[in-house]
Amino acid sequence: MTRALVNVPARAKKGDIIEIKTLISHPMESGYRVGYGGEPLKRDIIQTFSCDYDGAKIFLAQFSPAVAANPFVSFHTVATASGKLVFRWEGDNGFEAEETAEIVVE
Repeated sequence: MTRALVNVPARAKKGDIIEIKTLISHPMESGYRVGYGGEPLKRDIIQTFSCDYDGAKIFLAQFSPAVAANPFVSFHTVATASGKLVFRWEGDNGFEAEETAEIVVE
């Protein structure tokens, strides 16, 4: 089971710039290392991370094998309306994770 943490302010004033932080537990194996028996370890990375705010995509990141394990992503957006933020991670070997958060804009 993958553990993802998201930090979104619960409240903001309309027009405020807010910071959003995410952290997901994932080994991010590059596929370039070898195991104890000398066999190559299978690549297992998160390929994309995205955030939708009230149905509109506001952030998209594409990762490469050089990203460290347990990737932390921080970004900013403008608080425009109360709504839901949906965070999605997709990767190798069918990996998918999704988290949601609500924000109230006054």
